[in-house]
Amino acid sequence: MTTSCRPCATACSTDGKLYAAPFYGESSMLMYRKDLADKAGVTVKERPTWDEVKDLAAKIHDPKNGVYGICLRGKPGWGDNMAFLSTLVNTFGGQWFDMSWKPQLDSKPWKDAITFYVDLLKKYGPPGSSANSFNEILALYNEGKCGMWIDATIAASFISDPKQSKVADKVAFAQAPTMVTPKGANWLWAWALAIPAGSQKVEAATRFITWATSKEYINLVGREVGWGNVPTGTRKSTYANPEFLKVAKFAEAEKLAIETANPSDQTLPKSPYVGVQFAAIPEFQSIGTTVGQQMSAALAGKATIDAALKASQVAADREMKKAGYYK
Repeated sequence: MTTSCRPCATACSTDGKLYAAPFYGESSMLMYRKDLADKAGVTVKERPTWDEVKDLAAKIHDPKNGVYGICLRGKPGWGDNMAFLSTLVNTFGGQWFDMSWKPQLDSKPWKDAITFYVDLLKKYGPPGSSANSFNEILALYNEGKCGMWIDATIAASFISDPKQSKVADKVAFAQAPTMVTPKGANWLWAWALAIPAGSQKVEAATRFITWATSKEYINLVGREVGWGNVPTGTRKSTYANPEFLKVAKFAEAEKLAIETANPSDQTLPKSPYVGVQFAAIPEFQSIGTTVGQQMSAALAGKATIDAALKASQVAADREMKKAGYYK
């Protein structure tokens, strides 16, 4: 299988052998209103810093006219606010666990990152951000109410579609912002197809997966339902197809984001886990959800940042001890 999402294929492999075929791959990137940036006299770099993003958010924030400077996830969950916040912490120089598997939630990079995030959304975000995830922000963006958004690359397909978005002709794209390091600034995720070991229909399933991840399938979707609706992030040939490029002005930025995501070298200090916006261990779902609840509480003003991080550290430490990572 030829894939532009080599990191996705690596993440779906063990000992060099693919155990699941990526059907759709994504990273995260900055999506912004170029008309508002132009009006503010700001040129957005291919890979801006978080300070530059904050400066632009301040300049384009216009709540009286229904435009908020920036929209970011706040809804609690390991795959909701923590998917975004993990990348933010990464680029501030933080990590989930050190090489001894000790949680690092009470470290300076975490405090710096969460303080920056809470301040940014309180000043320039929409009200009720602590309840917003992908779908809520997508609706806001398509109504023209978000000046910027850092989220999954798939969002680009929707916000640039004139059938769905009121600002489709005004959006532009850049790489996810960096702070003290570019490492782990943009996440990596893949939806993949695999065959359970106990399947009685291995041959039929193999034929289906081979077809559903093929170039022929991509071309069929493009012809039948439009090139703006094809699964992105998996095949290099998609990004060389002139029909796709005609409707996907986000293609170059999306491809670069996916190709530069590295789940094995995602933090400034060395980390023992694989994963950019998560740690690929069984305990992470529980830990990530608990931390997500604390971060959402801090954003909503129901807890101080220090208290939220301290509670997160205690909960994560308890979970890792219980799982036997250390005594």
